[in-house]
Amino acid sequence: MRFSDRLHFPGISLAENASVFRHVPNVISVARIVATPVLIFLALSNREEAFKWLLLAALISDIVDGLIARTFSIISELGSRLDTLADTLLWPTAIFGIWIFHPEVMTEYWLVIVLVLGLWAIEMVVAWLRYGKLTSFHAYTIRVSVYGFGIFIMSLFLWGLQPWLFYVASAFNILGNVESLIIMALLPEWTPNVRGLYWVLQQRKVGTE
Repeated sequence: MRFSDRLHFPGISLAENASVFRHVPNVISVARIVATPVLIFLALSNREEAFKWLLLAALISDIVDGLIARTFSIISELGSRLDTLADTLLWPTAIFGIWIFHPEVMTEYWLVIVLVLGLWAIEMVVAWLRYGKLTSFHAYTIRVSVYGFGIFIMSLFLWGLQPWLFYVASAFNILGNVESLIIMALLPEWTPNVRGLYWVLQQRKVGTE
């Protein structure tokens, strides 16, 4: 049984089910955006317990909104942009929380963190120069890195440092940002929800045949 079938409301068609969930991903993304200043306040107030549980909810919501959007085929340009904005605000806030509550991580792994943040910043700047807006590719490599960093961060706050999780997530993030830069070089127009470089090359190959 498919996930969408399990969420099917009795007596309502699949199309009507999609209509029911149409605005849910956008609402979840907006909730993550709103949660960002609250997380900053909690970090500055040194309230680690409240910070980690709100952050956990925000990280889980990042998975849920994408799952709903893909399951019911309700992916939209607005949704992609809201999701990108929410992630752009949430992840620096999460790193800020690590710096406040677990400064030893920042001290020990500063070089990798600088590399990850540097590539992320370059990707954003290039996107603005190329498209006049942030990218919303949501490529598989980026998704894996986001999930990996989410697992690492919550593992850090709940059970302690797991270095291998950090390195795996960082490797996928670096790979994902490099892939995004290459994709931007190949796509002249802003395109949301690009699965990855392989699919871009396949589409270009079909277009030239």
